[in-house]
Amino acid sequence: LDQWNPHSLGAHIGYLPQDVELFDGTVADNISRFGGKSDPKGVLAAARAAGVYSMIMHLPEGFQTRIGEGGRALSAGQRQLIGLARALYGEPFLVVLDEPNSNLDVEGDAALAGAILAVRQRGGIVIVVAHRPSALTNIDQVLVLTNGMVRSFGSREEVLASVARASSPAAHRPSPVIPIQRGVSGHA
Repeated sequence: LDQWNPHSLGAHIGYLPQDVELFDGTVADNISRFGGKSDPKGVLAAARAAGVYSMIMHLPEGFQTRIGEGGRALSAGQRQLIGLARALYGEPFLVVLDEPNSNLDVEGDAALAGAILAVRQRGGIVIVVAHRPSALTNIDQVLVLTNGMVRSFGSREEVLASVARASSPAAHRPSPVIPIQRGVSGHA
């Protein structure tokens, strides 16, 4: 990243924060990051990629619906999917998703998984910060940190299995103590 021009870097990075902040304006404005030269086709593509197109089309004025400061008129899941569409707008090379499914239902989780897969299929990089394993669908490598230290790194399957073993009740039980008697065997 240090080799890129800082003024053009923003167009190549998409970011979905844990707490999505939507701004007073239209849905299209929020997806296009209030860019002066909004690309309507890009807005539609991002909404489809985030799985939020249909929901937007059911709003009173579709993409031109004003959502108000913070997106108060929308549910938390709807805000999160519009935030995901904003992160995907312009097909950035690097997409960082912080707790991307914290407010999503099953359909939203499926849309998120599809969006991650689509970024990867076009050669992009996706970094997901998550507590819920369902956010890691379509992720190859997982890094687990504990108190800022690397606890585990590897394939998604290996790491999730390792974490599951470490957090199982059996892993936290003391080992059984088997008494061993020492002494003389035989008859006295």
